[in-house]
Amino acid sequence: MHKQVLVTGANGQLGQSIRKISADYSRYAFEYIDIQEVDLTSQRAIESFFDQNHFDIIINCAAYTAVDKAETDQELAESINYQAVKVLAKIAKHKDMTLVHVSTDYVFDGQNFRPYVETDKVAPQSVYGATKLKGEQAFQNLGAKGAIIRTSWLYSEFGQNFVKTMLKLGANRGKLTVIFDQIGTPTYAGDLAKAILDSLPQLETKTAEIYHFSNEGVCSWYDFATAIFDLSHTSCQVGPIETKDYPTPAKRPHYSLLNKSKIKHDLNLEIPYWRDSLVRCLAVLQGG
Repeated sequence: MHKQVLVTGANGQLGQSIRKISADYSRYAFEYIDIQEVDLTSQRAIESFFDQNHFDIIINCAAYTAVDKAETDQELAESINYQAVKVLAKIAKHKDMTLVHVSTDYVFDGQNFRPYVETDKVAPQSVYGATKLKGEQAFQNLGAKGAIIRTSWLYSEFGQNFVKTMLKLGANRGKLTVIFDQIGTPTYAGDLAKAILDSLPQLETKTAEIYHFSNEGVCSWYDFATAIFDLSHTSCQVGPIETKDYPTPAKRPHYSLLNKSKIKHDLNLEIPYWRDSLVRCLAVLQGG
């Protein structure tokens, strides 16, 4: 008997990455929804959907991720990143389903001097980070089965992301400047998708556990851009600039490196180095 898995935010980077590899996980039957199927800003729509459908596991990839836009669009960001998570967690608890919810490094203030562990103090500096944190807390307070997985700097062959933006700009410009004083780790959505699906049997035994997942290693956005051009053989020059020279509506954490010891230990995961994963993504993008 297949376990029924619902993937929300199916048209996003992570949702599409899960869909791409789901055939390798034959013990599960996957269903995918996005805004067209269920409006996650409507509690009634969510409850109605679950009244008519049964699942064993929910993987919540849905999120409002326009970080700068969220500063002036707080209501919508909150409805997706917080209210929808609260409703999903309540339903999961009531119907004894496992909920895997994806969160972000932006729940931290970025003032650390060592990689963040799951128990470190949270202090989001943006509306996006604050709404994501409220979603985490709602899940924890309701005590549903499953896990919260925080990730960082997500990119893939799908949707809009830093890698695709750099490739587009690099093809049209001879020179670019990129921020060098924000430090973290890029995460290939294909690696996160695999980690989640590989871990589902163990995650079903957890209760609102928090884990950190990104690729291994550390870099700045400047290093990331340089690697993208180097590995894609793009002859665009990259110059480093400071955050203060590129003001944005939302404040980003200067340092948001995630410590992954817990997820590697508890779920027995091997995590690829960020540059190796970038090579794989570029091969897909450049191979057509």
